[in-house]
Amino acid sequence: MPKDLTVVLVNRPGTLADAGEALGNAGINIDGVCGFPSGSEGILHVLVEDAAGAREALSAAGLEVRDERDVVIASVEDRPGTGGALLRRIADAGANVDLVYLTMDGRLVISGGDVAAIQRAVG
Repeated sequence: MPKDLTVVLVNRPGTLADAGEALGNAGINIDGVCGFPSGSEGILHVLVEDAAGAREALSAAGLEVRDERDVVIASVEDRPGTGGALLRRIADAGANVDLVYLTMDGRLVISGGDVAAIQRAVG
């Protein structure tokens, strides 16, 4: 089952490359990714199949894996409104989404406090 890892990066040139190289050298494919600055840190979310291997590779490269989360992967059509409609179904089911990004092949990665409820709403 795919997992989202939250990786803390020092906000300076090269640390994002360090993370990508660590995973690549360990033979771990990044299925989805997003990143953003947060104060003096960079926060990287990576979607991987082998969470334990990814965690080990990132830690060996001196990077902090702050969190590991279950996620729902949803196929969405590439047309206006489909993402909003899917997220409305989740909201109407009473589930809160606190993480969303796209996979490399255009599927939606979704997580929140009640992943099972998100999965039921997605169908």
